Amino acid sequence: MKDILRLLDLFRPYRGWMLLGTLAAILTLIANVMLMAASGWFLAAMATAGAAGVAMNYFTPAAMIRGSAMLRTGGRYAERLINHEATFRLIASLRVWFYSHLEPLAPARLQQYHSGDLLSRIRADIDALDNLYVRVLVPVVVALASTLIFVIFLFLFAPVLALTGLIFLSLAGVALPLWSQSRGQAPGRRITEDESELRTAVIDGVQGMAELTVYGVTERQAQRIDDLSRRLVADQARLSSDHGLTLAAVGLCASLSLWVLLWLAIPLVRDGQLMPPLLAMLALFTLASFEAVAPLPQAFQLLGRTLAAARRLFDIVDTEPAVREPPGLSPQIANFDIAFDRVTFGYPKAAHPAVADIVLRIPEGTRAAVIGATGSGKSTLFNLLLRFWAPDAGAIRIGGQDIADFHGDDLRRHIAVVSQHTHLFDATIRENLLIANPDASQGAIEQACRVAQIHDFIAELPEGYDTWVGETGVRMSGGQGRRIAVARALLKDAPILLLDEPTEGLDAATERDLMQALDRLMVGRTVLLITHRPAGLDWVDQVLVLDRGRELAHGDVSVVPQATQAALLAVGPTLDASI
Repeated sequence: MKDILRLLDLFRPYRGWMLLGTLAAILTLIANVMLMAASGWFLAAMATAGAAGVAMNYFTPAAMIRGSAMLRTGGRYAERLINHEATFRLIASLRVWFYSHLEPLAPARLQQYHSGDLLSRIRADIDALDNLYVRVLVPVVVALASTLIFVIFLFLFAPVLALTGLIFLSLAGVALPLWSQSRGQAPGRRITEDESELRTAVIDGVQGMAELTVYGVTERQAQRIDDLSRRLVADQARLSSDHGLTLAAVGLCASLSLWVLLWLAIPLVRDGQLMPPLLAMLALFTLASFEAVAPLPQAFQLLGRTLAAARRLFDIVDTEPAVREPPGLSPQIANFDIAFDRVTFGYPKAAHPAVADIVLRIPEGTRAAVIGATGSGKSTLFNLLLRFWAPDAGAIRIGGQDIADFHGDDLRRHIAVVSQHTHLFDATIRENLLIANPDASQGAIEQACRVAQIHDFIAELPEGYDTWVGETGVRMSGGQGRRIAVARALLKDAPILLLDEPTEGLDAATERDLMQALDRLMVGRTVLLITHRPAGLDWVDQVLVLDRGRELAHGDVSVVPQATQAALLAVGPTLDASI
């Protein structure tokens, strides 16, 4: 119930649309029942009048029938139009709501989630929430309102008819939905989980196809996908079977209700308490009234899946961010020197701190490098400086101001990053560059690319800056993608520059060209470079050597111990992915 109330609170901005859609559904149902009942009475009355040889006014009932038919048609169209509009608006707002809660968790809290799982939550799970409005809320409100009206209508003719109608409507509209919900709760939850696992497995299989092929395990991955598919189909088949049973049960309740009504009403006709045409009207009225409760079993069957999807979303929404935003405004920065003051930090559930008691001061406009083997804590310093994580002890300051006093967006506005893992979006080169500065002119874009030594390559492409780079920049080489990242950093024109293994994985010639571009980018900026390679160390003012998160040496390049340099060179071009 708590999850339903939270969802209803999210639906609140669209309660006007939802109310209109529900009213349209109620009017459509009443018009349909009225059409059936009036038609039955009209045909029976005309037959009775003809047999008796008397005249009757058929204009009024004929007009009522035509009016009911027109109202049903118009109401059905209005119901579909309004409910679809409300649903689309609701789903769009839910995606924005979820993304707005997701963004503060990145990247620290999202490391435990697979991209396929997140995709499943933001697409399939949010889509499943429309079941609560369209297939649960609307049918329940329509059933309650219309059942009350129908029972009162029957009560006007005979209380016993109203009582029997209420009993069978309650059986079809309460007992069957509760049974359907109990049967559908577990399969609905499993379907939600299996769909997420299936998407994750498919994404893993596609992205890792080369590795799976090399090691000969494609069949194993295919078997896993097949097993998940079979489980999913089995649960879907069970829900479909239960849905068919409930449809048959609703039809049985309608037939039994009609049979009991005739059994009770025929003596009333024989005793003169009911006119014969009214018997036909009440019979068709009874059959048509079950349209009000027919959708309820499926609605409650889907409720388990809907609530399971909601809980998966709430699990992420309720996650506490790794870094809390300060309550006040961010302080103003007079200069852009960087200071790590005895900083210590350990990742959750880690046996040892990633960095411990780190001291580093980088005056404004100077360059510092942090070197060390994989796992020494180099990238952790970047994560802390960008406020993706908060130090367990010590403080990090920019311009003398503790970065804990900054809002994350305000802090990162002063920082540009060139990483070994340059992410290029599935868009054009121009659109990827404009991420850094949406208002940049074409001239500014070209100038940044010239400095990054990528303009000539782009100009030779048939579509130039409108060339599509593909997913994750698959149509660009590693060096080209890295130089696009340099141009993007130039467009941002931030006073602080972070270089995260910028030459990793590049050949010697590409590395040399990229370092020349980076040298231009570093002019006038406060620079922090992390690497385990000697490339670029001649261009920095100081070097901090880390070993297992602790300072091993600190000074200019000349004071770095020869043994440490040899150890770094022995590591080779490995990826610093663990920290």
